[in-house]
Amino acid sequence: MVPVPEGDTVLRTARRMDQALSGRELLRTDLRWPSLGGVDLAGRPVLETVSYGKHILTRLGAAPRGAARVPTAPDGPLTLRSHLRMDGRWQIVDRGFWPRGGGARVRAVLAGPDWTAVGYWLGLLDLVPTADEPLLIGHLGPDIMADAWQSGDPGDPGDPLPGSAAEGVRRVRQWPDRTIGAALLDQTGVAGIGTMYMAETLFLERISPWTPVREVDVPAVLQRARTLLLHGARSAIPTTTGSTVKGREVWVHARSGKPCHRCGTTVRVAMVGQPPKERTAFFCPVCQPGPAPAGAERVPAPLGSNPAFGNNRNPAGYRPRR
Repeated sequence: MVPVPEGDTVLRTARRMDQALSGRELLRTDLRWPSLGGVDLAGRPVLETVSYGKHILTRLGAAPRGAARVPTAPDGPLTLRSHLRMDGRWQIVDRGFWPRGGGARVRAVLAGPDWTAVGYWLGLLDLVPTADEPLLIGHLGPDIMADAWQSGDPGDPGDPLPGSAAEGVRRVRQWPDRTIGAALLDQTGVAGIGTMYMAETLFLERISPWTPVREVDVPAVLQRARTLLLHGARSAIPTTTGSTVKGREVWVHARSGKPCHRCGTTVRVAMVGQPPKERTAFFCPVCQPGPAPAGAERVPAPLGSNPAFGNNRNPAGYRPRR
């Protein structure tokens, strides 16, 4: 199973793009996105590329004097927001490289004097004045991987301000009857956790994904998730077990039908959350005792044994209905 990009991959990608492009002017650009097809960002300086949860924000300086005016790209500072969704990636290649053809898979090209960033299968691409970034990410909870994240518990006079761990804990706790698995995946609670790190965090904390939030030590769970994500962002091969041997990198995620590395029980999978936003949750019923949905006791076939399973790649500009 090809891993879906999560917060650690996004942070690692943003750092690479920042190192390759920041402090330099773009020499040539191509945004192959329906709403951005006529936009030319050449000549603009790249100020920085940062991540927020699963979003990548490339911040650009003002357009150079004398540049042709483009209605969809104001002259002032801009932010190019990209989201990898299921299959997206940014690749840093040598200067002078320009993708020939590529069809629908190439969604964006940002060429600088030293390196070129090519975005393949990007799930979202938006360009807004930097001052309008909150329109894109203002609904999200605090970024669990951010440097500003600190330990703390609401109610303590010494708690940090919103945007920190205390705010993340407060947001997760605001729906006490919700399952912890669904709460961790809700990006308006905390931003950056996907299905892999939800499953791995709850396995290590020995918590069923269907345990109500009110019964969970939320600060401990979020701290565990943050630790795993930051370790993944620093690693060439993300691992939650400490092993980089193929097949042993994770405890339960995407391992349904296979024996638990800890106890040998067959790993199960079931859906967590409410339609239409339910997601898969992998778990060990012995190591993670507690509630589980009906049918979760059935032993599944190993993931990937169905030859019909494949990638879900959509055309540029596709936005699922909610």
